[in-house]
Amino acid sequence: MKIAVLLTTYNRKEKTVACLQSLRTQKLPAGTRLEVFLTDDASADGTATEVKKVYPDAHVYHGTGSLYWAGGMRATWRQAIKHNPDYYLLLNDDTLLNENAIDILLKNCESGAQTPAICIGSTCDNHSGEISYGGWKLEAKGRWKSSRIHSTNSFMECDFGNANIMLVPHTVVEKIGILADHFTHSLADYDYTLKAKKAGFKVQVAPGFLGSCIDDHGNNWKSSNTTLKERIQYLKSPKGLAYKEYLRFIKDHFPLSYPSA
Repeated sequence: MKIAVLLTTYNRKEKTVACLQSLRTQKLPAGTRLEVFLTDDASADGTATEVKKVYPDAHVYHGTGSLYWAGGMRATWRQAIKHNPDYYLLLNDDTLLNENAIDILLKNCESGAQTPAICIGSTCDNHSGEISYGGWKLEAKGRWKSSRIHSTNSFMECDFGNANIMLVPHTVVEKIGILADHFTHSLADYDYTLKAKKAGFKVQVAPGFLGSCIDDHGNNWKSSNTTLKERIQYLKSPKGLAYKEYLRFIKDHFPLSYPSA
């Protein structure tokens, strides 16, 4: 069994190396092989060079410096598809995996269930111990309102999730493809898992925490201490709300929450 591990990086050399080292410690089922695919988006801190030192077998690709998260992950995924793996593991480069993380995800995916499932691993904040990323459940059909779900002892069905740790079977990719082109940075993982549900696949979140990762998203808006121009620019920027992309996301999945004229 071959698992393609997908990452994108930008100027986070120490965190990326730590993430790959946690990948090295995985206790995998017999016959399971990991193959790392990573796009470095023109990092100035030597990330790509360091990756090859600590993980010589990694396939390292190079971006232009303007890919952001979704663009970098798409670039990586397109390369990995050529190698025809059984699974794709989407992994944030600032995530540290527990040694049994992939084994837990695989056991659920390989459980013999008739419907293939995307399996999400929750992460905890390194400092607070609180959940930082994972799975979410919608509270109302057609509306963009949700709450986080998490269990300590069993897999739970969810509606969408974060791709900090996300295992995707190749059958899902064959049917719905990879992350949508119209997302620059965020929302692409939410969109992908929602599309998978609509296509008849399951989306599940694993019990407990499968790794650690600090929630560094922050606000998607600027405070009133900044100028109106700065606030509007940030609202439209990829690392802000990415307003046009956000509206398309709402229109595609939550028409009842789409703002009316």
